[in-house]
Amino acid sequence: MTGLAYPAISPIIFSWGFFELRWYSMAYLIGILAGWWLAYVRVKKYQLGLNKQNVEDLAFYVTLGIILGGRLGYVLFYGNGQYLAHPWQIFAIWQGGMSFHGGIIGVILALWYFSHKIKYPFLGLTDLVAPVVPIGIFLGRLANFANDELWGRVTDVAWAVRFPRGGYLPRHPSQIYEACLEGIVLFIVLNLLWTNKWCRERIGFVSGAFLLGYAACRSFVEQFREPDAQIGFLFGHITMGQCLSAPIVVLGIYLIWRACRHGESA
Repeated sequence: MTGLAYPAISPIIFSWGFFELRWYSMAYLIGILAGWWLAYVRVKKYQLGLNKQNVEDLAFYVTLGIILGGRLGYVLFYGNGQYLAHPWQIFAIWQGGMSFHGGIIGVILALWYFSHKIKYPFLGLTDLVAPVVPIGIFLGRLANFANDELWGRVTDVAWAVRFPRGGYLPRHPSQIYEACLEGIVLFIVLNLLWTNKWCRERIGFVSGAFLLGYAACRSFVEQFREPDAQIGFLFGHITMGQCLSAPIVVLGIYLIWRACRHGESA
């Protein structure tokens, strides 16, 4: 049989009584803590007008946006009506089911509220947060691989993996593709932009680059990723992930255009 054997990875790192620490939970925890630390370092280095308490509150609101937006986004975009019959399952996040596109919406709304609360430019906050998001994406996609979920389509490439839940058929390890593109590559690009004075001072530029970069990478990998069974393909070979990425591309291009047009006064 072609393809690499899936390594025997338990989704649970360790358990103690009723407590279970899972790879997915660890990915969220480390991603948020690493993002908080990097954001705080930059607030101090570039004197962005925020204090330590502001950054801690920012991390809280971002976390809230990720969880609520990610879960509600999954229910709306991928639930396929199943939660209408069993609405209490919406709160069962331990059973899985998070949408990154929903998480983006949740974080945007959380940052919008927080910016008004502390009277700080909204796009200034999104520019600060955007470069650290790929850390969480990278860890999250590795957790998807460890959980034997969100695997790719059947293929005969040499690096195909035979996932147990994928029927032991050789499949694209699309989680690794996303970890590399949406995680490592996007992190490098966004942080290079942030350290560039011209890009950093054009408010909204880094945020637009994140949206455009993520949507482009996600749309590309969707060509190798197996669509969710309850959704399948929507239009020909177009997936839900590609459809949800389309408006993000438009918004990203608009923010970059706006930042370049208005310059430092945006």
